[in-house]
Amino acid sequence: MTDATNKAERYIAIWNEEDAGRRKALIAENWTENAVYIDPLMRGEGHEQINALVEAVQTRFPGFRFNLIGAADGHGDNLRFSWGLGPDGGEAVIKGTDFALLEGGRMKAVHGFLDLVPEAA
Repeated sequence: MTDATNKAERYIAIWNEEDAGRRKALIAENWTENAVYIDPLMRGEGHEQINALVEAVQTRFPGFRFNLIGAADGHGDNLRFSWGLGPDGGEAVIKGTDFALLEGGRMKAVHGFLDLVPEAA
């Protein structure tokens, strides 16, 4: 597994972690304290707001899981990967691509783009 894939898999694990205590520990381990997450629908700064975004997605899409699509790619402190969100064990109904800036191996900023969104989502 490449370092880029490892970082992307850890990122995805945060979005799938339902235990709040474990998720907060993963965020603290993998994101800088002043990290920023931005996509077309939401924005969060710092660990608490990023955790709140994850909780909001889990609440809106109960039983859905994120999965890495294809290979993650990276150079220097930059990371790019695509993901899918869908019912556990089912096909992804929402897909996106995220670009991350790393600092000391941790996420400093993630800019997400939605590649596939059903009209009802």
